[in-house]
Amino acid sequence: MNKDKKNTSSRFITYEHLDKVGEIAVYYGFAPAKSPTITKTDIEMARGIMDNRDNDEKMNSPIRIEEKVALLRTYQENNMQSLPQPVMLYFKDACKYDAGIEKRANTHRYADLEILGTSGSIAEAILIQTTRSMLAEEGFKNTNVEVNSIGDKDSMSRFIRELTSYYRKKINDMTASCRQLFKEDPLLLLTSDLPECQELNSHAPKSLDFLTEGSRRHLEELLEYFETLDIPYSINNTLLTNKKFCSETVFAINDAGAEGGKNLAMGARYNGLAKKLGMKRDIQGVGISILTKSKNASMRKSISKVKRPLASFVQLSPESKLLSLDIIERLRKVKIPMYLSLAKDRLGAQVGAVEKHHTPYIIVMGKKEAVEKNVIVRENDTHAQEIVSIDELPRYMKRKETEFWKS
Repeated sequence: MNKDKKNTSSRFITYEHLDKVGEIAVYYGFAPAKSPTITKTDIEMARGIMDNRDNDEKMNSPIRIEEKVALLRTYQENNMQSLPQPVMLYFKDACKYDAGIEKRANTHRYADLEILGTSGSIAEAILIQTTRSMLAEEGFKNTNVEVNSIGDKDSMSRFIRELTSYYRKKINDMTASCRQLFKEDPLLLLTSDLPECQELNSHAPKSLDFLTEGSRRHLEELLEYFETLDIPYSINNTLLTNKKFCSETVFAINDAGAEGGKNLAMGARYNGLAKKLGMKRDIQGVGISILTKSKNASMRKSISKVKRPLASFVQLSPESKLLSLDIIERLRKVKIPMYLSLAKDRLGAQVGAVEKHHTPYIIVMGKKEAVEKNVIVRENDTHAQEIVSIDELPRYMKRKETEFWKS
């Protein structure tokens, strides 16, 4: 009998900075980490980018530039660029401020997920799928997603130019409140919930109409993930965040069962921010923040160990990548521990990661398997393999898990 199999402790991996709900994040490939500390330098660099530091508060956005600045600084200081990319991090606590720094208003954040080092839309899909799974475990079973895109730098420039022109033509029809918002920032007026601004905004230009081809393709790919995963979603043209440091997609997860659709989480991309901070190379990033307390207090209980992965998942085509998150969620629900590298774009990077972890089984899905709705399950030691349907896979892997630990 294999000694590793006899040793019960070998079935677990030890972590720091982890709670019960974070176990789901680990399952999807996130590493639990200590939240970055915001320094005085971070605040100064953030103010150097922003015209008005308070605009994100006025837009009711929990996405704060100084937190992203602290995160990117931490990424650079810890030489994370030398790690296999992308880097996926789970923070169970919000960022803290150094002593003596004026703190921002409390945004009621309870966890953060960040993916650094990839521009692919799979990153947003992983964030949203992981967060929805975390929220479901916490008691929010009925959620939907709102999404918008402000596009890249060129997209945003065109949009702001047209939006400003539209409002200027309507300036004489504006109330004093709307006029003041427009004076501060056209986006503040567009996202305002003041009744007197609603009619004005209903005919305003939409950011989606000004996306470049690359930005449009990025959004379309994300929507395709939603369709494949049967995630309820809607386009919200007024879902925006600060144009000074965010880019491309903006998204929110809402409680569909609550009156008014209570906002449970919000996220956005921030490509280009690293360059604005003077870093030598851009660090493409996207993150999401959970904004609500759990209905199940036990989910915030600290834990130190999670099961060691039984299998690695490898996807070999765009078609299989689309189905991958559905397969992973099916296996998570029956508690099959997995190693994932879904956000890695290159096959070589996925295979290298699989070889490094040497899990007992490898689950492979290529284009042919995606079309036929099945996977190949290969045993690492014997190289024996079977074709298994997606529907049968959870039961099959539970059987394999039992056999592995009994052998």
